[in-house]
Amino acid sequence: MTLSKDLILSLSEKARKGTLMETLNIEFIDAGEDFLTAKMPVDSRVYQPDGVLHGGATFALAESVGSFAAHILNHEREVSIRGIEMSGNHLKGVSSGYVYATARVVHNGRTTQLFQIEVKDDLDRMISVCKLTTIAIEK
Repeated sequence: MTLSKDLILSLSEKARKGTLMETLNIEFIDAGEDFLTAKMPVDSRVYQPDGVLHGGATFALAESVGSFAAHILNHEREVSIRGIEMSGNHLKGVSSGYVYATARVVHNGRTTQLFQIEVKDDLDRMISVCKLTTIAIEK
């Protein structure tokens, strides 16, 4: 069963409460049959010392959207989702506005899931390309 966009966004709002997603102001903004998108503001809270977006904050955004996408894909099962590998390439610096991470599933297996996550700025320029592998652990 596929969940509606409204339900996915409602579930994501509940999931971010009291987590790093809330601390970094990560907000899920769009969902479709094959993607999930979240945004994060770029300001001094997520800067590296020279005033641009920290790669670790970019990874936190990417892993958040990919892990929640895995959670949605496995919503009918009693599993916990954990990231087990993440890699990425940072292509462009950004110092203001928002960054938007869109996760798309590459592989949705019973045990592992693989996502490609593109992170773009307000002008739709590619900031980072990430790959996330998650594992579904039976509860």
